[in-house]
Amino acid sequence: MYVNDFDYYRADSVDDALELLGDHDGAELVAGAHGLLPRMKTGDESPPALVDIGQLSGLDAIEAADDGTAVSVGALATHAEIAESEPVRQHAAALADAAAELGDPQVRNGGTIGGNLAHGDARSDPPAALLALDGALEVRGADGERTIDATDLFEGPFETAVDDDEIVTAVRLPTDDDAVSAYRKRRDPLSGYAMVGVGVWLRTDGEAIEGARVAVTGATTTPTRLPAVEDELEGAAVSEETITAAAAEAGTTVDDEAFVSDVQATAEYRSHLLTIDTERALYDLLDDV
Repeated sequence: MYVNDFDYYRADSVDDALELLGDHDGAELVAGAHGLLPRMKTGDESPPALVDIGQLSGLDAIEAADDGTAVSVGALATHAEIAESEPVRQHAAALADAAAELGDPQVRNGGTIGGNLAHGDARSDPPAALLALDGALEVRGADGERTIDATDLFEGPFETAVDDDEIVTAVRLPTDDDAVSAYRKRRDPLSGYAMVGVGVWLRTDGEAIEGARVAVTGATTTPTRLPAVEDELEGAAVSEETITAAAAEAGTTVDDEAFVSDVQATAEYRSHLLTIDTERALYDLLDDV
């Protein structure tokens, strides 16, 4: 399907991109464009102008903070780069897992993390990892810089807290040497998106679970945390029994209307799969704690 006509601008800097967004009402940013262009082809989106930031320098670095408190991932880092990054793999494995599972090689080598998260596609993999890791987006707009916590980011299908006149500059992931994380995906056989994707993060002392975060994408209309599962995990012993009991809460912690129902799976089936995949994602961490 052909896209509607649009103007194209290539930004020379973040400031230039912000100016172009301000000058062209309804303009959209593109870098890898693997999320936006398919929706333009189907007519779901039809921006009058595109502002290309894909070639901006300084926005693709992946670095661990000198004080060891966080890993910063530049907004233009590709999914392939994130999947192979040693700092991400060491301190935020759930995001590396999600990046490795996303799409196909072409998408992983071209798509960027900032655009992926700002786009707000609830079928994509990184949102569940970001939520489980308690990460945040650093964004810049005409009024300056601000930070958007993961729990405040996703507002609905293709809706996020990133304003139309803002640019994501980095993803910030806090580090914890006593924590482990992982992401597990059940791939939709038709689209390749997550039918169910679960991100998990646990902090333990080796015997008891001191902190837990569990999040889902794909199965629900908006990426979301699973507080009932987290409550069941926190304070409990590190054991198979704990994992089974916690996973059993996965389907009950989400409102029935929030589950996706389509030709691939009903809402009831996705709720069932969420319990199974939450348990499997937690089991993936047993050998690491």
